[in-house]
Amino acid sequence: MINNQLTSHVTSIFCDRTLPEKNMLLVGYAAIITLYDLKVPLPNTLSAISTKHRKYVKGEWQVFTPRYTPKYNLYGHLTFSLKYEGVDLIVLKALFSLIDKTLIVEIINNEPLGVYSRRIWFLYEWLTDIVLNIPDLRYGNFISIIDKNLQYPGPSKKESRYRVINNLPGVKEFCPIIRRTKSLDAFISLKLKDKAQRQLSSVRVDILMRAASFLLLKDSKASYAIEGESPSYYRAAKWAHAIGQAGQTKLTQNELLRLQNIVITDQRFVRMGYRKTGGFIGIHDRETRLPIPEHISARWEDIDKLISGLIKVNELLLNSDYDPVLTAAIIAFGFVFIHPFEDGNGRIHRYLLHHVLVEKGFAPESVIFPISSAILAKIAEYKKVLEDYSRPRLELINWQPSIGGNVEVLSDTIDLYRYFDVTKQAEFLYKCVQETVEEILPEEISYLQKYDQLKVIINGYIDMSENKVDLLINFLHTGSGKLSKRALEKEFSALTEVEKCFLENVYTNIFGSQ
Repeated sequence: MINNQLTSHVTSIFCDRTLPEKNMLLVGYAAIITLYDLKVPLPNTLSAISTKHRKYVKGEWQVFTPRYTPKYNLYGHLTFSLKYEGVDLIVLKALFSLIDKTLIVEIINNEPLGVYSRRIWFLYEWLTDIVLNIPDLRYGNFISIIDKNLQYPGPSKKESRYRVINNLPGVKEFCPIIRRTKSLDAFISLKLKDKAQRQLSSVRVDILMRAASFLLLKDSKASYAIEGESPSYYRAAKWAHAIGQAGQTKLTQNELLRLQNIVITDQRFVRMGYRKTGGFIGIHDRETRLPIPEHISARWEDIDKLISGLIKVNELLLNSDYDPVLTAAIIAFGFVFIHPFEDGNGRIHRYLLHHVLVEKGFAPESVIFPISSAILAKIAEYKKVLEDYSRPRLELINWQPSIGGNVEVLSDTIDLYRYFDVTKQAEFLYKCVQETVEEILPEEISYLQKYDQLKVIINGYIDMSENKVDLLINFLHTGSGKLSKRALEKEFSALTEVEKCFLENVYTNIFGSQ
């Protein structure tokens, strides 16, 4: 049994991270990770005690004054963590798997009605499936597991044994958590759903339908472009059609398999369905062909359990008031981190963004937000938020090269893919949604409205077929309001100089100088 009394740990460096000051006292999760030598991804927020009487935040460090120093035992650090850092399920799971359960029993028996002892009790049994030899509580106020001031709570469920409210935004099999940040609170306060609805309410139905059709194809092409592919029109249109059905079919294991069949049109060289081998994202050494991973996927033996958990969480959050964009971040990024298929994971990941936003009633009816276009414009930032998850986990995964230049995972890694912080990914997604609502969507509608206005003027000025008018406007748009030499020498060689100048001037008056 590991003793409940711990040695204080004063340091200037923690796991290659420099503390804001020299010789600071580690507390909370940082102390627990150090003192129990836990092999876990580091929390995004860490805490330390300063000798100075100033409380502040610097980078990932929360700095507290000496009066916040907890008792230097397990209960003291767990209490500090839950009070000031929130719930970190993977750290707690690693800790609970290591220590003797009698330590937890001692904590609970010492303070059976304690706010933090009850939370620890519930989390221990929830994470380990070990029922402690402690009788159910018969009285006491119900207290929440997730502190809404630190993290975004999920739907509430009373657990009478501990007199707690389980408001974790997930289930045992899959439960990512999002920290409450000023950035996310600001995004939520924008009420982008209402803003999008107001923008579209005054748009003519025919323009809205054309915009929706174009944006679907645009999003499909952008999703392929993110993967470094240039699909044929047929492939892009087929995937656009699938995106257009987002939210209409319940998310199930069979639905994910159906989507993969749409994405992978040539299935001769891809094993369809869930992987039965290891998986990774990265490159191969040019000479040895050994894998150099940037991301290692979940073990294939864990895929069914993880995806089942993901689907349960989607149902749980769908029927709650949990924010739609935060829900989309949990489901879509959770899927891509698991990486259940040999191919098609990235496009299905971005499809799930659409699916959740439609299913939660966030996206306007009949219009799919072209989020992939916004992601493509921020491709470097997108890759970074993916790496923010993958990189810290690479060094924790024991793997070896396998046949065919693949990887074989040798260690138990399932907790890495079900308990993680998805805050950075949620902030990135909200930024893309904001750009979609405030820029991409109104710009496309504005373009179509101006396009129709110009078309009416052209048809009233000169006799020209519908296709010819469309081609003329395309030339003007491509040339920023000027007809190219090629257009004037070939397709529109019959135009007089006066007609040419008139058309160019009308275009500039409507679309503005580009």
